[in-house]
Amino acid sequence: MKIKKLNDNAIIPSRGSSSAAGYDLYTTDEVTIAPGETVLVGTGLAMEIPEGYFGAVFARSGLATKEGLRPANCVGVIDADYRGELKVPLHNDSASERHVVAGERIAQLVIMPFLAVDFEEADELTDTARSTGGFGSTGKV
Repeated sequence: MKIKKLNDNAIIPSRGSSSAAGYDLYTTDEVTIAPGETVLVGTGLAMEIPEGYFGAVFARSGLATKEGLRPANCVGVIDADYRGELKVPLHNDSASERHVVAGERIAQLVIMPFLAVDFEEADELTDTARSTGGFGSTGKV
C-alpha cells in the first residue's frame, strides 16, 4: 500500500508483532490535552488505501487504559479516495492533563474490506424469529 510522508518527522506505521492486525500510528505533533478536551493530532502521513478497503482507526489499548486517551469518534473511517493527512482526534477521558509528544504512538490502523450495497426501498421485510426485538430481546447478557 502506498504511503507518503508529508514531513521528515513522520513515522511509517508499524505492527507490534507479526500477528498484530493493527499498525501503530505515530504523531508528529506535541500537544497538551485538557480533561474532557479533544485535539486533532497529525501523523504527517497520507496514504493510498486500495479500492474495496478502508482504514479503521482504533484506540491503542494501553494509551486508553493507562492515560485515558482515545480517538474521539471511537472508530475513525478513512475512505480509499482520501489523500489528505491522516489525523486522529484524541480525546482525554481522564481527570488530568495529558501530554502527547512527537513520535508517540497515538492510535492503531487496521485495513479492512467492505461491501458496497445499493439500498432498495421496500414496504415489507422478510420476517425472522427475532422480528423487531431490540436491545436485550434475546435474553442474553
